[in-house]
Amino acid sequence: MSEIINDPQQVLENIFGYKQFRNLQKKTIDAVLRGENVLLLMPTGGGKSLCYQIPSLCLKGVCIVVSPLIALMQDQVSGLSTYGIKAATLNSSEYSRNSAIYSALRKGELDLLYVSPEKLLSEDFVSFLKTIDICLFAIDEAHCISQWGHDFRPPYRQLSDLVSLFPTVPRLALTATADKNTRTDILRLLSIDADNMFVSSFDRPNLFYDVKIKDNERKQLLTFLNDHKNEAGIVYCATKNKVDETCAFLEQNGFCAKRYHAGISYAERQKAQSFFIHAENVIMVATIAFGMGINKTNVRFVVHLDLPQNIETYYQETGRAGRDGLPSSTLLLYGARDIVLRRSFIETSSETDEEYKRLAHKKLNALLGYVETAQCRRKVLLDYFGEKYKDPCDNCDNCVSPSETYDARQDMLKFLSCVYRVREKSNISFGAGHIIDVLCGKETEKVRKFGHSTLSTFGIGKETPDYLWKTIYRQALISEFVLLEDQHSTLELTSKGKAFFKNPYEILLRKNIVKTIKQKKEKTVTENLSDPDLFRALKDLRLTIAREEDVPAFYIFSDKTLIDMANKKPYSLDEFSRVFGVGKTKLEKYGADFVLFIQEYLGQNGDS
Repeated sequence: MSEIINDPQQVLENIFGYKQFRNLQKKTIDAVLRGENVLLLMPTGGGKSLCYQIPSLCLKGVCIVVSPLIALMQDQVSGLSTYGIKAATLNSSEYSRNSAIYSALRKGELDLLYVSPEKLLSEDFVSFLKTIDICLFAIDEAHCISQWGHDFRPPYRQLSDLVSLFPTVPRLALTATADKNTRTDILRLLSIDADNMFVSSFDRPNLFYDVKIKDNERKQLLTFLNDHKNEAGIVYCATKNKVDETCAFLEQNGFCAKRYHAGISYAERQKAQSFFIHAENVIMVATIAFGMGINKTNVRFVVHLDLPQNIETYYQETGRAGRDGLPSSTLLLYGARDIVLRRSFIETSSETDEEYKRLAHKKLNALLGYVETAQCRRKVLLDYFGEKYKDPCDNCDNCVSPSETYDARQDMLKFLSCVYRVREKSNISFGAGHIIDVLCGKETEKVRKFGHSTLSTFGIGKETPDYLWKTIYRQALISEFVLLEDQHSTLELTSKGKAFFKNPYEILLRKNIVKTIKQKKEKTVTENLSDPDLFRALKDLRLTIAREEDVPAFYIFSDKTLIDMANKKPYSLDEFSRVFGVGKTKLEKYGADFVLFIQEYLGQNGDS
């Protein structure tokens, strides 16, 4: 075990400017300092990074951090430099710089080194690591190690070799999302005792969860964004083409938008990511290729224009909003086509393991249950991760504007019967739109052409609104009572659907699915500010300094720190040192400029 040379509480206060640990931070850090191996599950924005950064400053030797993306590693290193922490990342393309890093490692001059799993386990690098003092291996995004994880990466699998290669160096695995199977895999592969699996609350109380049925999604997107002008956010799309089209649409409507997906060049992706990190009000339109480990704390919203692949992905992607703990919003739009496409993606994937596909369908069904629920969304989300949440959260669409539910079994029987009758009558299948027309008794051209007005199911659903029939249709897809033939969008009754005829059971669905959220005072980052004008002025000063140093503005100080600063109005360096998030390094580096600015502001505004 490495020698302890600093007190973690002092490091927390003097370096990072925080007075107390959060959640499981202290428990994790104490275990690491004892030389134990730990798996830590903590939501994005919960403070996972401090759980290895503080030990790296308390223990003799360098902390090796395994990370999946070069851009993420460089981002972390840049942020740590503002605290005066000595960190680096090895990049195979920068030979001269790498030489200096190797030299610093030999001399014990680095606190943290970020590397990819491929680099870490290369034969030459392993040989080198055996010649230096290592205090800890921190494995970030640890869910990537498991084939059951939502973002499995084969190179991560080889990290199990650390157990035999460096048996005396503690291992800290960190992730924001991991279901039961994934957790078991991580523990087994990294030889971590189950008693040292620390699971924090998955609740992100600052996030508002909103889910809507697609109904002119571009109009829905603009309506949402109009409430988030001049804020940074992410819009996720399922395909590269949709990313391109959505980005162009936002630019045409006056928004600052960039695109990110695997179909554009590496240089363009890097340029877009750098712009997103540095800018204050840019919208990144992206596929799931973007976002893992993005360290931007002031992302104020995340929108999904299509259904994600599972709850883990949804949770991680929405978690990129509000990392600073300030109020932020999420919106998910979905429709029947999304359900079909997601199932098709699973069946046509390169993965041939039938057990993997079975589990993927199970995870998708859990997500479908979440989007269709009338319950508190936070409760359903946390239940999935094994965390009980009893009370309404008052911070999701279902809590703010509750939906009336009803037993839809009779409507489902009518819908399935109609699917069967039109198929029997014409010997061909029809789409959901036509089925609903028949149920509602509409004399359309197609209904007349095929003689479907003579069916026993014609008009039996007149009393039920169209939007509720669309809900029944989606539920029929979710329950796999019908199969949508992808090429022609026609419906076929399945064996499960036929079984439902013989033994119908309760199906609780939302009645007012097309609803407007009741008027509610929106939570904003400035709602608890005594002086909003000072906060905005401090943001301008922060941006000026950030541009001079060529770093993202939130590296200087987070919005949360500026809010505390605007409320406390520190008039001296001593008062400034007591602002949230101001440690010794940042006090020395930025304190004088901010205190002088506040003094001048107060003088000009007749305050003192």
